[in-house]
Amino acid sequence: MSSREGGKKKPLKNPKKEKKEMDEEDVAFKQKEKEKEKAMKEAKSKASQKGSMSGGGLKKSGKR
Repeated sequence: MSSREGGKKKPLKNPKKEKKEMDEEDVAFKQKEKEKEKAMKEAKSKASQKGSMSGGGLKKSGKR
């Protein structure tokens, strides 16, 4: 305990990530993902315009 190491130690620096070169497969995959996401947003907006799906069916009363 004779060492004088008080306070926080500096965190080790992470090595910088190398940029990946994207080949045709990666580009095609990213494009496909963007199209899927766009389709999902459109479907979500259409579904929200129609109104709630609940309300049909049997209604339960609190009394028995």
